[in-house]
Amino acid sequence: MSISIAALDLNLLLVLHTVLTERSVVRAAERLHVTPSAVSNSLARLRSVLGDPLVTRKSRGIVPTPRALALAPAIARGLRELESGLHEAPFEPARCTRTFTLAVADAGQVTWGPRIAARMAEALPNARLSVVGIASLVALGDLTSSQVDLHIGLAGRGAGLHVEPLLDERTVLVAREGHPVLQKRLSPRALGTLRHVGVEMVPGKGFRDLVGAAYARADLRREVVITVPSFLTAAAIVAATDLVATLPESLVAAQGARLGVRGVNAPFPAHIVKLALCWHDRTHADAAARYFRELVRSAVLAV
Repeated sequence: MSISIAALDLNLLLVLHTVLTERSVVRAAERLHVTPSAVSNSLARLRSVLGDPLVTRKSRGIVPTPRALALAPAIARGLRELESGLHEAPFEPARCTRTFTLAVADAGQVTWGPRIAARMAEALPNARLSVVGIASLVALGDLTSSQVDLHIGLAGRGAGLHVEPLLDERTVLVAREGHPVLQKRLSPRALGTLRHVGVEMVPGKGFRDLVGAAYARADLRREVVITVPSFLTAAAIVAATDLVATLPESLVAAQGARLGVRGVNAPFPAHIVKLALCWHDRTHADAAARYFRELVRSAVLAV
């Protein structure tokens, strides 16, 4: 007899399993917190579907039919696996083998990546870390994609997004070592004569130029002659030319000397980027994802 599971109320299998385990309709009813008549009605429905009596009564309990005995191990195994799947075991960081994907701009990769990697090696030794840039984040469908777990950057917007303020990142106007503009404090007029390298991480997507907006609010001229997709590329160009660029303060503090750039003493517009940790609702309650978020947060803040 062929039976489609779609036509079967799976609760009936739980009832049969309990009756077979207890060998009593009354005890099964007590265990399931229902009345004996409810158990009997469930057995009657299952008999109708399976075309078998399943159990017969005896003086002090029930006797399973051969069909019921054949079904019993499969039902018990299925219920155990279902219960195991529904039960969330305590998260054990040392045994976690997940691959976590973090989206962050290249400046953050260089500044915070080593600290994050060091903490993962200690706390999540068997896990893997995949780091992608902002362009990849957008290409993958942002945090709604199942391929990205966490984003460090501007606060995201949209249904299902969670945002946790992380830090305020100041920006610094930089020039190459030995550039004439480093010899004295520039006037606003002199500042307006500089030629800039702009950073546009996701070209063509219409993201607002926040640095340009800050200059506009201060009524200062900013001539961008080269646009690049990363802060490190901007720094490399600045180090080799007389161009200037606006870079995150944390990157300049950590890597400025190695990159060959220094902060310019000029009245450039104060520009603060409010960075946040962002993730999607699909990973919000996941224990491993929660642990990863806390690890990243503490690594970035160095706490």
